[in-house]
Amino acid sequence: MFSFNIKHQEANCEARTGVIKTSHGEIKTPAFIPVATKATVKALTPQQLEEIGFQAILSNTYHLYLQPGEETIEKLGGLQKISGWHKPMFTDSGGFQVMSLNGKLCKIDDEGVDFRSCINCSKHRFTPEKSMQVQRKLGADLIFAFDQCLEIEADYETTKKSLARTHAWEERSLVEFKKLNKDKKQALYGIVQGGRFKDLREESAKFISSLDFDAIGIGSIFGDPKEESIALVKQAMQFLTKEKTKHLLGIGAVEDIFNYVELGIDTFDCVLPTRLARSGYIFYGTESGGTEKNRFRYKLTHAKFKDDKEPLEQGCGCYVCKNFTRGYLHHLFKAKELLFYTLITYHNLYFFKTLMDQIRESIEKNEFLQLKEKWLQN
Repeated sequence: MFSFNIKHQEANCEARTGVIKTSHGEIKTPAFIPVATKATVKALTPQQLEEIGFQAILSNTYHLYLQPGEETIEKLGGLQKISGWHKPMFTDSGGFQVMSLNGKLCKIDDEGVDFRSCINCSKHRFTPEKSMQVQRKLGADLIFAFDQCLEIEADYETTKKSLARTHAWEERSLVEFKKLNKDKKQALYGIVQGGRFKDLREESAKFISSLDFDAIGIGSIFGDPKEESIALVKQAMQFLTKEKTKHLLGIGAVEDIFNYVELGIDTFDCVLPTRLARSGYIFYGTESGGTEKNRFRYKLTHAKFKDDKEPLEQGCGCYVCKNFTRGYLHHLFKAKELLFYTLITYHNLYFFKTLMDQIRESIEKNEFLQLKEKWLQN
């Protein structure tokens, strides 16, 4: 049921539009994928996500494995059934959380990873085969191979050793996936790793392209300078199969989206707009201006917004901006009213959905670089 078709290639860069087809519907790319960690985007209903216009969401294998468990989810009909979201869904492999949430308590060997639950410290083990089995039972349309995630500071020898292990795990993921996916209900992404080293990124890109994955994920390196991450992704993209869709993991800053769409990335996922919403950060576009320190967002919880009669963003067409003032929303935060989280999350995700619509339209007109310049010139 899976396919990916490129619809238009920008004339002046690698940006492109396309369509990912799954058994639960289509995803027009480039697309931002909201994170629904535990089969829910925090503070919003599926109906609200559809009202905004999102095409897909991404859930977390690690957290769903621990609670309520993949067996329970399978018995209840799978992720789409239990969550009320009947459009395409992604699940990550669980590898990032297994390693990042356990720190030194995580024990890695060539076969897999031993870790403890972040809920009750119970002992568990993930292998590539286990990750595929769990993701099969969760039932998402688009899933990821199991890989090892390293700290950004990892040195060359550590990264090289990890990459060899990751490649072995991804081969095993692919073998197990093919055993489980005889009905073709799911598609599997291989993941390019290699840390901050260009030659290892090239090696990984060539290796992943040589295997029969349906699609390709790229593990980004988080942190500064951002130019380093852009250069590494650009390096990898030279050696990846152009016809396959590319997903960049954990990217959500506005400037990052523009930079990576320009390189040919099709989809992104990130907790940024929803997590920052819960702290009172509002995303806004070029019409509202910007500052170098906090580009494209401001904090509504500051006292200066107490009596503000303006909407969150001038010219925004979302439900929140049409109906509520900054002053009222500031009050909801100070009063600890739960409605605050719903309304701010709604606005922030509407911002990202609208941004991606503009990007797709600009690519179709061969005007992407002009749009990028307009947004990032401040």
